[in-house]
Amino acid sequence: MSAPLPSPVSPLDANPARRVQARRCARHPDREAVARCPDCGGAFCRECVSEHAGRVLCASCLARATANDALPNRPRRNLARIRRAAVPCAGFLLLWWAFYGLGALLLKIPPDFHEGTIWQRPEGDRKP
Repeated sequence: MSAPLPSPVSPLDANPARRVQARRCARHPDREAVARCPDCGGAFCRECVSEHAGRVLCASCLARATANDALPNRPRRNLARIRRAAVPCAGFLLLWWAFYGLGALLLKIPPDFHEGTIWQRPEGDRKP
């Protein structure tokens, strides 16, 4: 003889834990449901649910979620290759620009300044 099923819970019952406990597992009707799958909305017993990525999922939703996680992500791989090549090139161009700017700045300094004679010449004779 099987145990009698509990009486249905009234829709006015505000306690969600009581509503889930009064339900039966979708796969095992003789077992009490302990969790509801957030993806499909079904109520399941402890054996039918497992945790994945911080959520409690039923077996079919878990299989679907892990299948989606296992799919290769080709665009990201291609972007990673491009990024690996672009970062050193960008670094080289940045350094080249910095040294070019430093060289241009040094070329604007008059030669008299390097010789130390710029301070000895009269103000009007200095080259700009």
